[in-house]
Amino acid sequence: MNKFLLIFVLLISTPSYAYIGPGMGGGVIAAVIGFFAAILLGIWGILYYPIKRALKNRKKKSNDS
Repeated sequence: MNKFLLIFVLLISTPSYAYIGPGMGGGVIAAVIGFFAAILLGIWGILYYPIKRALKNRKKKSNDS
C-alpha cells in the first residue's frame, strides 16, 4: 500500500509557479559537476599515486643493481 501511495504522489505533480534564475541554475550545474569531479579525482588519487610510487621504487631498484 505504501509503494502505491508513493508512486501516486510522485506521478501526480502540481505546478509550483517558481522561478529558478540563471544564477541558481548555474550554481546547481557547478555543484553537480564539482561533486562528480571530486569523486573521479578521489578515485584517481587512490589508483594513480600508489602505482606511480611502485614504478618509481622498481626503477630505483633496477638502477641500484
